[in-house]
Amino acid sequence: MSKANETTKKWREAYQHVSGPVKIPMTNDYLFKAFLQENKKALTGLISALLHLPRGKVRRVRVENPIVLGERADEKTVILDLNVTFNDDSRINLELQVVNEDNWAERSVYYTCRNFTDLNKGDVYENIRSLYQIGIVDFTLFSDQPVFYATYDLRNIENGQLYTDKFSIGVLDLTKIGLATEEDKKYNIDKWAALFKAKTWEEVKMIAKQDKAIGEAAYTIYKISEDERIRQECEARERYLLKEKAAKKKERAYKKENKKLKQQLEQANGKLEQANGEVEKLKKEIEMLRSKLKE
Repeated sequence: MSKANETTKKWREAYQHVSGPVKIPMTNDYLFKAFLQENKKALTGLISALLHLPRGKVRRVRVENPIVLGERADEKTVILDLNVTFNDDSRINLELQVVNEDNWAERSVYYTCRNFTDLNKGDVYENIRSLYQIGIVDFTLFSDQPVFYATYDLRNIENGQLYTDKFSIGVLDLTKIGLATEEDKKYNIDKWAALFKAKTWEEVKMIAKQDKAIGEAAYTIYKISEDERIRQECEARERYLLKEKAAKKKERAYKKENKKLKQQLEQANGKLEQANGEVEKLKKEIEMLRSKLKE
């Protein structure tokens, strides 16, 4: 057995015995990009699930914007979305987003437009490659109509005619696994979501047993999490994301209080206008009485 195979065997044996809490949350976006660029089987499995493609349909995958794992990165500017080319003629942009910045719809459209324009001078428009933009989010995009996994495309609003199948935007809501449809379950999308939300290695391994690609993902997550440099980068991202969440919570509280104060001000102005109207009415009545007294 080669040295590389011996090392792999040791890692897999160690993974079989790991237990207890998952130290780095699986919703950590650095960890998300790291394990997917490291394990093509896991990446292929996730893409197949999200695009509802049978196993074997996604053949060749290539990460176009890999990061150097463990290398110190600026926590504010590091690009952690994953641009992937598969089967040589299609592209998918994957991003894990845990902080609700109240702009995901607009942001996903921007990403789609930015990545869609890849024609070279002289190319014909028919040759533009398909693009799928998929956000895996830890919040609900439309609270009045919650959905576990939704796909949006460009259609005629009157008759539903598809305008083009060259692009689509998908949103996977990790907080709504209970709303998974039978179609979602058929492709194990609910199990992928459960993996990202798992809190213990016992949960992780239980989920991993149900899907080979998820099993590869779980093993790779464990392996790279044991690398001190990668763990430090994940922890740095986690600290940054916690600050972002706290700042966003504070901002929402401020906006909510500000909205409440504006409503109170509008109500007070309304009452003042009403009171002013009553005063004017009384003034006119007084004037009428004075006129009558003079008569």
